[in-house]
Amino acid sequence: MNGALIADLARRTDDKGPVTIGLAGAGQMGTDIVVQVAQMQGLRVGAIGEIDLEAARSAARLAGYADDDVVECSAPDRIDAAIEASKVALTSDLNALAAAGRIDAVIDATGNPNVGAVFARSAIQNGKHLVMLNVEADICIGRMLKAEAAVAGVVYSLAAGDEPACTMEIVNFACSLGLDIVAAGKGKNNPLKFDAAPADYAEEAARRDMNPRMLVEFVDGSKTMIEMVALANATGLVPDKPGMHGPTAGLDDLASVLCPVADGGVLSQKGCVDYSIGAGVAPGVFCIVEARHPRVLERLVDLKVGKGPYFTLYRPYHLTSLEVPLTAARAVLYGRADMQPLDEPVAEAVAVAKRDLAVGDTLGMIGETDYRGWAMTASDAASADALPLGLAERAKITRPVKAGTALTYADCVPDENLVITQLRAELDARDVAKGFRTAAE
Repeated sequence: MNGALIADLARRTDDKGPVTIGLAGAGQMGTDIVVQVAQMQGLRVGAIGEIDLEAARSAARLAGYADDDVVECSAPDRIDAAIEASKVALTSDLNALAAAGRIDAVIDATGNPNVGAVFARSAIQNGKHLVMLNVEADICIGRMLKAEAAVAGVVYSLAAGDEPACTMEIVNFACSLGLDIVAAGKGKNNPLKFDAAPADYAEEAARRDMNPRMLVEFVDGSKTMIEMVALANATGLVPDKPGMHGPTAGLDDLASVLCPVADGGVLSQKGCVDYSIGAGVAPGVFCIVEARHPRVLERLVDLKVGKGPYFTLYRPYHLTSLEVPLTAARAVLYGRADMQPLDEPVAEAVAVAKRDLAVGDTLGMIGETDYRGWAMTASDAASADALPLGLAERAKITRPVKAGTALTYADCVPDENLVITQLRAELDARDVAKGFRTAAE
């Protein structure tokens, strides 16, 4: 095999050894990553950071490591010693993981906004390339983390395989061809039920080897909103309306539905992010494009891309955690990110009450019973004083909120002890100073 990346990984392995990854989180996604890296040439998982060390050990066993090949460590030097001995280090201390000198890049697969904020900061300060599978943290403070990584001389990147980065691949391809982007997005992978609760999905979650809360984050639409906001923030495409349209459009109908109203579609403008719940789109991602020149349009029709004037470019799969290690490889070998947020805010995922909330309530986690995500433009969210989704956990309700209502800073107080709350306040202040938003917002 002479593919460029695999060849470069082979040369890297000969010169310096394999790219060594430090992984935070050994849930479903993290376990997949441990197993997948064990199948790949030129990469290895050097350490796994996880509160539940038995979960980390199980991931290592599943990947083919013997128990003697796995060592529990509590300090960076012990993690380094384990890696040098060709063992996998397990640690419950993510700061120790980030500080280990033998680790080249880290992957955040925790899915928790605050944990992601703390770990990302530590990784960047310790000179580690950071692959952010934790999109929940990225949509809240990703611009800040990208800037700090650049100053530190390391790469901050969203992860290959996840739907935002897979969609980004098609968007970049279309833009390279000079095609205009009308819309881009994903097919929703699970039935949409806005008021989904973990207790109702325990059996399905067990069958799919998932945490019920994480499954509900997908079902109640939060994950779709999060992913499309991440795509918006990296491309400049916008949610056409709060919550997006989410039409029931199949693959053959996407280009005639996610297009302007004047042409029979649902969009009020071109250049949007959206999703479809129609049959045959999930688990793929798509980009609706328009050709400027009649000759190009003629060729697209002739090549059976579609009937025009709009066309669907489609990737029928995304391999989620299985592709993530490729981002770590490219960051280390080429100093290149697969996907990053732009410097200016574009969209926001805000928190919407899933039930009536009373004064004194303390909010739980994304995917539980208190709130769900909702996509908006950044300007609309700022004007509404809406609470960013990443700040909702542990926020306290200060006045009654009806189910279905977007939470605002007047309705609740985020937990000031959380690092992500502090960093987001700092980022908002920077945005005001740069003129991205007004102090009144």
